[in-house]
Amino acid sequence: MELRHLTSFLAVAEELHFGRAARRLRMAQPPLSQQIRLLEKELGVQLFERNTRSVRLTSAGEAFVAPVRRVFEELDQAERVVRAAGRGEYGRVTIGFAGASSHESLPTLTRAVRAAHPGLELVMRGQTYANVALAKVADGSLDLGFVRLPVTTPGIRTRVVDEEEMLCALPSDHPLTGLDRVPIGDLAGQPFVSFPANAGSTLRDATVRACADAGFAPRIVQEAPDSYTILALVAAGVGVTLTLTSCQHIQQTGLVYRPLAGQRIRLQAALAWREDNPSAALRAVLDIAERALPTP
Repeated sequence: MELRHLTSFLAVAEELHFGRAARRLRMAQPPLSQQIRLLEKELGVQLFERNTRSVRLTSAGEAFVAPVRRVFEELDQAERVVRAAGRGEYGRVTIGFAGASSHESLPTLTRAVRAAHPGLELVMRGQTYANVALAKVADGSLDLGFVRLPVTTPGIRTRVVDEEEMLCALPSDHPLTGLDRVPIGDLAGQPFVSFPANAGSTLRDATVRACADAGFAPRIVQEAPDSYTILALVAAGVGVTLTLTSCQHIQQTGLVYRPLAGQRIRLQAALAWREDNPSAALRAVLDIAERALPTP
């Protein structure tokens, strides 16, 4: 069964006249009649009752009209979908992010994408540390990742979407809460709560570097997988931590934030994607992100 046979059948069924149907299809009448005969032969039924004066649908022909119309409707839908996909208006983009630090940027991007292209699906991969997200973007497991600079992986492109400042989180009864700004050196010997070592957390790496620059290694007594848990442990008095301004929305009884004294320590948050990723959907998301999450 060929699509042209269905086209011919529908034209004759709607016109109930072979001459008019042929003119509608811009073809001669004999080839049209031949196509209808071939279709009837393949189906094993008569679709039309015809004589020299009239053409009528048989009961089989009447039953065939609605399914054939659905075929053309679905073909039309398929064409529109594939064209939309080619423009990046339809498809799927996987995004890796860390929960707490993306609490503002990720919903902003999601709302903008949904408003612009409802056919685009964003698949979220949460609690993905920045270095892990970068590795997954590089190996193709993710289309897009929220990472922190610097990024030196070959073939990866980035664009800065936020600049975060490191600050100190303390239990509310800690003596250092009396200071407006806390010198990092004053945290030497304090128990720290932090992300797991070698798990891909850029904040853990930045904490170790900042303490090393101040002349000491942080005494990490407790590790936790995410900022929410880390800050809950700080509020419970387990220790102190260095966190980022993007996590200050986490407010708990017993938790106090203080900026660090001296030169400010800033980390740049960025979107990362593979330069050779051919996804039109990804390009559409990146275009939307330019407006929704402009580089500060």
